[in-house]
Amino acid sequence: MMSGNYTSIDSHNVSGSVPAVSDSPAQIAVKFNDSDLQTFPPSGAQGKISKASGPPRDADDTFSKPRSGSSDETQSSGWFRAFSINAFKPYFDVDTSDVLDRIKDSVLPFSGIFNEKNSDRPDLYGPFWICTTLIFVAAAIGTFVTYLAHKLKDQKWDYDINLITWSAGLFYGYVLVVPICLYVILKYFSAPSGLAQLLCLYGYSLFVFIPALCLSVVPVDLFRWVIAGVAGVMSASFVALNLRNHIKSAGERWFLIVTGIFLLQLALSIVLKLYLFTVSV
Repeated sequence: MMSGNYTSIDSHNVSGSVPAVSDSPAQIAVKFNDSDLQTFPPSGAQGKISKASGPPRDADDTFSKPRSGSSDETQSSGWFRAFSINAFKPYFDVDTSDVLDRIKDSVLPFSGIFNEKNSDRPDLYGPFWICTTLIFVAAAIGTFVTYLAHKLKDQKWDYDINLITWSAGLFYGYVLVVPICLYVILKYFSAPSGLAQLLCLYGYSLFVFIPALCLSVVPVDLFRWVIAGVAGVMSASFVALNLRNHIKSAGERWFLIVTGIFLLQLALSIVLKLYLFTVSV
């Protein structure tokens, strides 16, 4: 062998040598015995893996589930979407500061900016808890006032459980039925409004009745009439003024619709005065 050069070796004369690879080698199929090859994933394996490419049944499939906004979720639409929990998540996506800010706007009814500020993010969290609080406050205050009235006259007092059921039917029914009816009426007059916005507006409009019920413990009937009247005017003005600009697009009848909304809300305060603020022994 010379330095810097390679010498060719005759492969035919060397025993046990490997033949040189040709320029275009033919493909040789190599067969292995099944017992010598472990296939992966096993197609016929027994155990928790039931499919060749599927995850174990006890595996955490959190990341395999479709994300929000995926094609599986967007396929559910129409009225069927109303029965899913994801449809109601945006209406409960509020914090304490949001709810307190909306409550503050509800007790300042003459500004009329509630709908403008919250039209893109109406919530049902505040209305639900306002109605629930009203139910228990009405039952507690009504029971306490009745108890005091009976004790002052040395008469026997019995607790009335129907006060809770009556209050629940009144507040829950009002905050659901009235917005739905108003939604249909506005749609008929070509001034449609979102149902969630109406539910939110009417729910927060009832907050003013919570302090009014607390003040009804004063055993002066004239004072109770004043409290019920002031609360009713504030609540009715809050709803009517926030819907006025929107209902104006309904044409000449907008004034009648707004007046009806105001009077209906005022009638609620009269009902509360007669059945909750009045104590008869």
